Amino acid sequence: MLPSRDYVRVLDVLRKGLEDIAVKETSITYIDGKMGRLFYRGYSIFDLAELSSFEEVSFLLWKNKLPNIRELETFKKTMAEQREVPGQILEYLAKIDPSSNPMDVLRTTVSMMGTADRSDSDNFEKSIRLTSKIPTIITSFHRIRAGLSPVQPDSSLTHASNFLYMLTGQKPSEVEEKTMDVVLILHADHEMNASTFACLVIASTLSDIYSSVIGGISALKGPLHGAANSEALKMFLEIGSPDNVEEYVYKRLSRKERLMGFGHRIYKTYDPRALILRSYADKITSVKGNRNLYEIARKIEEIAVRSLGQKGIYPNVDFYSGLVFYSLGFSPEFFPTVFASSRVVGWTAQVMEYLNDNRLIRPKAIYVGDIEKSYVPIEDRS
Repeated sequence: MLPSRDYVRVLDVLRKGLEDIAVKETSITYIDGKMGRLFYRGYSIFDLAELSSFEEVSFLLWKNKLPNIRELETFKKTMAEQREVPGQILEYLAKIDPSSNPMDVLRTTVSMMGTADRSDSDNFEKSIRLTSKIPTIITSFHRIRAGLSPVQPDSSLTHASNFLYMLTGQKPSEVEEKTMDVVLILHADHEMNASTFACLVIASTLSDIYSSVIGGISALKGPLHGAANSEALKMFLEIGSPDNVEEYVYKRLSRKERLMGFGHRIYKTYDPRALILRSYADKITSVKGNRNLYEIARKIEEIAVRSLGQKGIYPNVDFYSGLVFYSLGFSPEFFPTVFASSRVVGWTAQVMEYLNDNRLIRPKAIYVGDIEKSYVPIEDRS
């Protein structure tokens, strides 16, 4: 017997993937998908990428205002002081199988941080610790996998500069530092994506903020969310030369195969983050000697937009971000961790905002199976 007609009628409200379903009000991030605009706390992402810094954007997202000079200097000092990680985390990184998925390792070490943090600090202070320590975890494991010793953080450097210093052991150039800073700004938040929603579901139970971030990392690990940038880079490497782009793209399109880094559920025009990253991919590949990959990307973009643009399919942030990460020295398997190192700011900002007016998140499912079945004893079942 099927459920009653009145019950089945609620099928009308089913939205697969929760598409277009709002779960909270927010003053953090606004996306205008039709016009290709993105705002953090009302400030255009174009202005923030050009004029701001990751530390300033983090303060903005957490505190809902731009800091003054004194506030920013104090905040930067606080972040820098929190970069070192507990010794047991470094011991774990040295012992873990080097072939382990970096996102699994990041998830486990954040859990270790939560276990070790028995302070009475509020969520803002814990968010600073998470944001400051995660790059140390990422770069330490990155170097250990390569047979190198971790590099201790340098408190005199900016967040972006120190990140690259811990990765390579060398102070980055101005171009490298600015590129890294912009990458972190662009990935800091993006409204109600899958990983952010995962964080909110956990936070709504009044679990701790470390558990919420672990949920975000776990969701971001999925190839449909955090790994598309590495797939885009693999596509560039596979093509090998700008001369091969046209045949490659048209073959994929003729087979109705997806071009990695194209299309977005919200943006129906250019993702503004992709436009910004394109200019930085141009600069960083010129400096790092892999200009060929940028030329491949530009040619793919030109052909694909001509073919797909009328359908509202344009490059998203992942199309150029992988190329930028790669040019800065990160291995492709670490791209999602770099994404997470920035998005932790947005995750924690969204969690803190939600907890100001918390309600346990408990959606419903639409039952489509039979009911009132007769139970058959096991000896009578065929």
